[in-house]
Amino acid sequence: MGAAREKVRVARALGTLPLLAQALACGELSYAKVRALTRVATPETEERLLGVGRSGTAAHVERIVRGWRCVDRQAEARESKRQHASRALHVHQDDDGTVVLRGRLTPEVGALLLRALEAARETLYQKARSKETANRPADPSADVPTMAQQRADALALLAETALHHELDPGAPGERYQVVVHVDAPVLADPDQPGQSVLEDGPHVSAETSRRLACDASRVVMQHDEDGRLLEIGARTRTIPPALRRALLHRDHGCRFPGCRLPFGQGHHLQHWAQGGPTTLSNLALLCRRHHRAVHEEGYQVDRQPDGELRFRRPDGRPLPEVPSPATVPADPVQDLRERHDAQGFRFHVRTACPGWLEERLDVGWAIGALHPLATRGNGMTTFAGSSGA
Repeated sequence: MGAAREKVRVARALGTLPLLAQALACGELSYAKVRALTRVATPETEERLLGVGRSGTAAHVERIVRGWRCVDRQAEARESKRQHASRALHVHQDDDGTVVLRGRLTPEVGALLLRALEAARETLYQKARSKETANRPADPSADVPTMAQQRADALALLAETALHHELDPGAPGERYQVVVHVDAPVLADPDQPGQSVLEDGPHVSAETSRRLACDASRVVMQHDEDGRLLEIGARTRTIPPALRRALLHRDHGCRFPGCRLPFGQGHHLQHWAQGGPTTLSNLALLCRRHHRAVHEEGYQVDRQPDGELRFRRPDGRPLPEVPSPATVPADPVQDLRERHDAQGFRFHVRTACPGWLEERLDVGWAIGALHPLATRGNGMTTFAGSSGA
């Protein structure tokens, strides 16, 4: 699924990048190069990045794109989307019957998991320590579980608890909440300057904060111009339990077209930071995936006068409840050959070979020469940010 979504992203990007699209169609650039270049390319920078793709190997392109992204401040939203697309959890059973996990999570979900694991680990091993103190075990040299083993036990407790509570989110423990610090202007308008960070953790995008704030408890703190705390309000729940029950009863699951997962998060159609009320008519139930799509990926939703929800794609086109089936040619290979012939494409063994002469790649120099935010003068190159090379 992750690879499929990445291909969709590349296809959408190529819709606004005709030079890269043509180079891919002609076989001049491999998909690996185009996938990397479309992460940073714009119609204004497409031509110079096309030269990078033609000249360098796929590894060169990846290194230059990484340096480019470090300088390009507008890449924040794309970086957030990339992190989300790269999320994965791989589970397989080993030959001895044990289950092996390997995964990658976005910063906010990772913070949630770490808090939950710590809460479960402390619950388990505080009890164990209490029993040891009361019973005075005969063998004081008994093996103490390692931290990795304690986390494995904590994960088992989380799974048992989730199944016991039927995956009902309930009320999170006060000590193990994921806390996001975000300035009020940023919540009201993501384009406004201000902080949006996880507590003791990394920066998250403003839209991520708006999504998390849609259905979470909040504490309002007031600071003076020097950042000193002036006042702190009481913690309040954005969607109270009675209203949440009514929302679940009305929507029966995620309202995004084609989804219908039986659980989700309350989404404010007009965000409460912009004056939207926390009422049933201003709420819609969305699963985690589609809540993110509405906030960070440009999808839109509003309620019509008749009470029905209307979803739109990022480009404004209506999103039907059931998509139209794709048409597949009877002979896809022959169809592709005919299309290539009609467009004059001719492929040979040197079509996709880069123009690299095996010289060493200087990423800093390349970014200084290519990136529009780099300024050059007096023979020196300066950057708006580090190249990361």
